[in-house]
Amino acid sequence: MTPAELNDLPSPQFWRRVFCGLYEQLVLLGVIAFTFLLPNLGLGILFGVSLPSWLTFLYLYLVLGFYFVWYWTKSGQTLAMQTWRVRMIDKSGFTLNRRQAIWRYIFGSLWIIPCVALQAIFHLEKWQIVEMLFAVALFIWPLSIYLDRKDPKERQGLPDRFAGTRLVELPKNLVTLT
Repeated sequence: MTPAELNDLPSPQFWRRVFCGLYEQLVLLGVIAFTFLLPNLGLGILFGVSLPSWLTFLYLYLVLGFYFVWYWTKSGQTLAMQTWRVRMIDKSGFTLNRRQAIWRYIFGSLWIIPCVALQAIFHLEKWQIVEMLFAVALFIWPLSIYLDRKDPKERQGLPDRFAGTRLVELPKNLVTLT
C-alpha cells in the first residue's frame, strides 16, 4: 500500500488493541526467555552472580526496546501486530525511522510510572506487582484512546499522540507476513 492509502485507514478499536497487546505479551515471553533468562541463568549457575535489580530492569528495557524499534523500522509491525493486522506509521503514512521508533517506545513505556506509584502507595508484593503491571499495560493504557476526542475511527492512544505516530488497522485482504 502507498503511504497515502495507509494514512486513510482507520485506527484499531479498543478490543483489537487489547488482544494485540495480549498476544504481544505472549511473544515477549519468548523474547525475554531467550535474551534474558538464559544469559542470567548462565551467570548465576557458572559464576554465582546475579545482576542488581536496577541493572536487570535496564537490561530488559533495552532488550525490549531493541525488539520494538527493529520491527517498527523494518515493517511497521511486530509479530503480534502482523497477526492482528495493525501497523504503525508516521503522520505521513510512512514506516517509522529509528528516531521516531525510539521515541514511540519511550512514550509507550510511560505506563510504568503509574505502576511504580501504585506499588509505592499500596506496598504491593510479588505477584500483586505482576498482576498490576499486566492490568495496566493490557487494559488501562489502551483506554487512553478515549482521551482523543476525534472521530472514533481516527482515535490514537497517548503514546502515538506524543510520538507523532499512528496505529492503523489493515484490511483483511492485505495481510503480508514479513
